[in-house]
Amino acid sequence: MTDPLDPGSDVGLYVHWPYCARICPYCDFNVVRDRGRTEEQAGLVEAILTDLRAQRDLTGPRRLASIFFGGGTPSLMAPDAVARIVAAARDLFPPAGDIEITLEANPTDAEAGRFAALADAGINRLSMGVQALDDAALRFLGRDHSAAEALRAVDLARRAFDRLSIDLIYARPDQTPEDWAAELTAALALGFEHVSPYQLTIEPTTAFGRAFARGTLTPPDEYRAASLYETTQDVLSAAGFEAYEVSNHARGPAARSSHNLHVWRGGDYLGLGPGAHGRLTLDGVRTATVAHRRIADYVAGVSSLTPWSERDAQTPVDAAEECLLLALRTTEGAPVALLSPLGLSAERAPVADLIGDGFLMLKAERLIATERGRPVLDGVLKALLT
Repeated sequence: MTDPLDPGSDVGLYVHWPYCARICPYCDFNVVRDRGRTEEQAGLVEAILTDLRAQRDLTGPRRLASIFFGGGTPSLMAPDAVARIVAAARDLFPPAGDIEITLEANPTDAEAGRFAALADAGINRLSMGVQALDDAALRFLGRDHSAAEALRAVDLARRAFDRLSIDLIYARPDQTPEDWAAELTAALALGFEHVSPYQLTIEPTTAFGRAFARGTLTPPDEYRAASLYETTQDVLSAAGFEAYEVSNHARGPAARSSHNLHVWRGGDYLGLGPGAHGRLTLDGVRTATVAHRRIADYVAGVSSLTPWSERDAQTPVDAAEECLLLALRTTEGAPVALLSPLGLSAERAPVADLIGDGFLMLKAERLIATERGRPVLDGVLKALLT
């Protein structure tokens, strides 16, 4: 009998579209401004299609597990370009049946006008970067939309897609648990089946990072952040959402992101587009790939059959460590078999100590972070891997 948690030999597909109408002050992704780049974007679409065909030659025949368009802002892509990529992926990696095809979108009026066309192009799950439902918070986060625009976009999205996910950012300066509970409750009333609430992270290379270094931005302290995290869990749990991953909550198993689960379970996936990461099993070896970050370098690299700035064959230890890091973020946990390549055992420290202290548990040959362990998962992983 096939293990439902085993990703098998199926391959996922991640497409990175780097263009954004505005660069948000908290974002450290590989993004550029969208203005005046029509010719460049057309060339990038062709490069992505060429890269897709070249990677199919490397992997050989595989089944398609899922497709995820991320960014950047892939809802700025021309729907016909999305349709071409979806069709090519299906042709090169024929899926066994219906698959999840996700696209990230911002709720501006301009992007919402494309939702029906994107659904026609093959998108069947929309992940909406609403981030906040308060105009002052949206201005602070550098977003291009208002709360009213977000509500209009959600209404249009509901007509075009059966599956909807919302991204929200919390732990903003001066945000109280009471304010966050009210905002989260209002978001749930919009009817999403999946919620991804992210604590605001201050990255040094971003505008927020520079403001923090100057002392003009003060995020919540660890006690307030912990209280906001607990509020997140309480509100979502009461509304029937399961935290199946540290930052992802679904209203039942069918609402989970199958693409993300494929990645968290250690499945292979192709990374297409500037800066995209991939994980491929080539000649029996797990291989980590990173595409050239600059758009021009990626396009030129695809043309010369060198799309990657990095292609590293992972050792069994590297591969096991990465799989453990990802799997312990989920409620499914990690196969106990991953411990052996790392020189670990459930019967010895540090694993046995973490189990004894209630941070980890063993269930059906899997190592799982407990409710106590998940909020401090970074510390748990540090104890395991150092």
